[in-house]
Amino acid sequence: MAATHTTPSTIPSWQVPIRLTKEAEDARDRLFSNRTLPTSRPRNVVRLPPGVSSSDFELAVKELREAIGDGNVEVNDKPLVDGWYMEHPNTHDAFHITGQEELVSSATVYPGSTQEVQVTVRWANKFGIPIYPISVGRNLGYGGAAPRIPGAVVVDLGRRMAQILNIDAENASCVVEPGVTYFRLYEEIQSRKLPLWIDCPDLGGGSVLGNAIDRGVGYTPYGDHFANHCGMEIVLPNGELLRTGMGAMPGPGGSDNPTWQSFQHAFGPSIDGIFSQSNFGIVTKMGIHLMPETGHQSYCFTFPHDDDFEQIVDLIRPLAQKRILGNIPQLRHVIQELNVTGKRKSDFHDGSGPMTRDEIRVAAAKLPLGDCSWVFYGTQYGSPESIASQLEIIKASFGQIPGSRFFLPSDLPTDHYLHDRANVCSGVPVLAELRWLNWLPNGAHLFFSPIAPTRGKDARIIHEIIVAAHARYGFDLFPTLCVAGREIHYITNIIYDRADSDMKARAVRLMREMIAECAAKGFGEYRTHLLFADQVAGTYDWNNSAFMRFNETIKDVLDPNGILAPGRNGIWPKQYRGKGWELNANDIDLSSIGPRP
Repeated sequence: MAATHTTPSTIPSWQVPIRLTKEAEDARDRLFSNRTLPTSRPRNVVRLPPGVSSSDFELAVKELREAIGDGNVEVNDKPLVDGWYMEHPNTHDAFHITGQEELVSSATVYPGSTQEVQVTVRWANKFGIPIYPISVGRNLGYGGAAPRIPGAVVVDLGRRMAQILNIDAENASCVVEPGVTYFRLYEEIQSRKLPLWIDCPDLGGGSVLGNAIDRGVGYTPYGDHFANHCGMEIVLPNGELLRTGMGAMPGPGGSDNPTWQSFQHAFGPSIDGIFSQSNFGIVTKMGIHLMPETGHQSYCFTFPHDDDFEQIVDLIRPLAQKRILGNIPQLRHVIQELNVTGKRKSDFHDGSGPMTRDEIRVAAAKLPLGDCSWVFYGTQYGSPESIASQLEIIKASFGQIPGSRFFLPSDLPTDHYLHDRANVCSGVPVLAELRWLNWLPNGAHLFFSPIAPTRGKDARIIHEIIVAAHARYGFDLFPTLCVAGREIHYITNIIYDRADSDMKARAVRLMREMIAECAAKGFGEYRTHLLFADQVAGTYDWNNSAFMRFNETIKDVLDPNGILAPGRNGIWPKQYRGKGWELNANDIDLSSIGPRP
C-alpha cells in the first residue's frame, strides 16, 4: 500500500513557472502514489557538529541569530521529510543511499546578502563549526543538500539570495545570485522579451550558479556551463571578499567593472577554476554568458543493434570535431525510452531482477520509435538553409549503419520525449526527466559519471565494464552519453528504492567497483556523489597524488581552521585529514558516517 501524504494540491508559484504547474503536480502525485515510506519519522536528538557540546552549540546559534536575524537560523530538530524535486529538503539527502539520519545537518542558516555570508563564515571560525554551503540543494544524485560531515551547519544561499542582479542584452550576459534557478532566469528573460537563450540541464529547478560551479552541462552550443561563466564574487574561508576576472579592477567611481562579464580573465593567474568543485570559497555572485536566439531543429536517429554502439561513436567524432553537430548530443539506450514514459518497471516486467533484453525489445516495439537499441538526440542551429545542409551531412553519415532511422518532432506524438529535448536544446527548462523516478517505488538515484575519449574502442571498454557491473548487482542499466568531439560524459543513472536497504547496499558496491574498474583503464569520474568523492579523488594519483597534495596545500592556506565544507570533492582540511573521515574503495558499509579506525 502506498504511504499517505499531506502535500497541498498546488505548488507555490515561486517554485514552478505557471506553464509547468500541471506537469509539476502530475509528477509529484505520480511519485507519491509510488511511495511506501512514511512522509516523515519522529526524531530524538539534534545531530551536533563533531567536537561541539550542546551548550556551546546553543550559545553559537544564539549569537548567529542575533547577527543575521532570529528567523534566519533554524535548528534541525524536526522530522526529516524527503519531499520531492521541487519541494526538497535542505537538511539531508532526499535520495539517501545510507540511513536518512546519517548525512544530516545540525542547523540551517539563510544569509540574505554577501555581507551576511561573511558574518556566517567568521562565526563558523570563531566556534569551530563546519559549514556546508548549498545554492538550492537540488544536486540530486550527487548528494543533494546533505553535508559530508554529519552535524555540520548547512548554509542555504538559495532562499534569500535569489536575485537576478543584471541582464545585459547588448553583452548577452547576466549576473545571478546562488538562488536563481533556470526556471527563474528563463521566465525573466521571456518577460523582458529579450532575444536571448539560457542553457539548461535536463531539469530546470537547479541553480544556474551552482550547476556551473559543479561543472554541470547543458545541450545548446553554450552547454559547458563553467566555460560560459564570466566573473565571480567569492567569500573566502576567513570571511574576506574576492572578485575574479576583470571584477578585480574597480569600475569608475567604485562601481562594478564594465568588462567584468565581457572577459573571463584578468592580469596574472586565472584563478576561477580553483573555486569549481572545491571547498576554497563560497561563490555569492556569478556572471553567465547567454546565447543569442537563433533558429533550431531537433531530431533523433534510432539504430537497431546493441553492437552498433562502437560505430555510432566513431561516426559522431568527426561530425562533432568539425562543428557539424550543432550541440552536445545525447546517445541513449532504448530502455531510456521506457522509463521517460513515467510508467513503472512493473508495467513491463515481473519480479525484482533487471529487465531482460527481450523484454526491453518487446516493450520498445510498442513505443513510437519502435524496436531499436540506441537513440541519438541532436539539435541543429542557424538559418533553415544551413540546418537543412547540416542535416543532409548527418543523415549521410549515420546512414552508413544499416537500419538507422531519422525522426523529426512532427513525426512523433506530442507527448514523446523528443519534444522535451527540443525545449531543453533551445534553452527552455522543463521537468520531463522526473518521469523516470517512477520506475521503482520510493524512486531515488545515483549518477556514475566517468569520462572517456570519443573513440569507439574506448567507449566499448567503458560500456562493457558498466554493463557487467550492473548485471552482477542486479540493476537495470540506464546509460546516457553526452558525446563531444574529443570526450564522452558517460552518465549512468542507478535507480534504486530508498526503502530497500539491500538494494542500497548493492548500489554502493556497484559504485565502488565501477569507480575502481574504470579508473584502472584510465577513465575517471568528472563528478560524483559526496560519499564516493574520496575514492574518486584517490584515483587521480599520478606522481604520488601530486594533484591532491596541491589541493590540500591550497585548502590549508585558505581555510586554516578547516570550517568550509570539509571533505567536499575529497578535499579534507588538516583537522580531519587522515583521521578516519575518508571513505575509500573498501568502505562498503555506509550505515554509519563518521571517523573510522
